[in-house]
Amino acid sequence: MDSIVNKLTEIEDAASAIVQHAEDQKDALNREYDEKRRAFDAELEQKTEARLNAIRAELESRTSSILDSQSDSSTELIRSLRKEYEEKHTEYAREILKRITEV
Repeated sequence: MDSIVNKLTEIEDAASAIVQHAEDQKDALNREYDEKRRAFDAELEQKTEARLNAIRAELESRTSSILDSQSDSSTELIRSLRKEYEEKHTEYAREILKRITEV
């Protein structure tokens, strides 16, 4: 009878050791998974930030280029209008006077 009890005790001890080993492996795998997930998240965040910075820089460059182009265009238009005024201001004044006096 003692031998049966001893065998059962050995089996129970072996089963407990197996369960404990499985728990230890599970904990190790969980730690490894968490570490890999954190590394993946950090890498993804870094890549995302770099991509966002590149998009921002490109957008700022395009915006600056458009604004410079519009500024140059506006400056040219103002210059053209001033030149036309310088050349034709007397004619404009006569036309305005003529329209006022016709009424």
